[in-house]
Amino acid sequence: MGLFSRIFGAKGGAPANPPVQEVEVYFSYGSTNFQHLYALEDVIRHAISDAAVGKYEGHDVSADGSDGYYYLYGPDAEAIYRVISPVLATSSFMTGATVTLWFGPRKWRTPKRVIHLPA
Repeated sequence: MGLFSRIFGAKGGAPANPPVQEVEVYFSYGSTNFQHLYALEDVIRHAISDAAVGKYEGHDVSADGSDGYYYLYGPDAEAIYRVISPVLATSSFMTGATVTLWFGPRKWRTPKRVIHLPA
């Protein structure tokens, strides 16, 4: 590999890191007992890791426990959703949740798909 290739990268090669896509799960929780939220978080984290489709980034929950978010990232938002969809279906507080698949970094024109889980 030449000096310029090392500095600027090889021509025609695939990008070193595929574009990051995001899956955001918004849900109503309704409790300050976060035991079930943490339990589902563990199941999601393991499912994503075992399937090697991305990574679980974390959650954000209101202090009063009324609602919250889970955040997942990887190269293919659809693949992440296929893995977590059956997991979400097993949780009672995921009824009526909204899952947003972002197909690139969040910007004004970033394509996205919004999925409303059955209530």
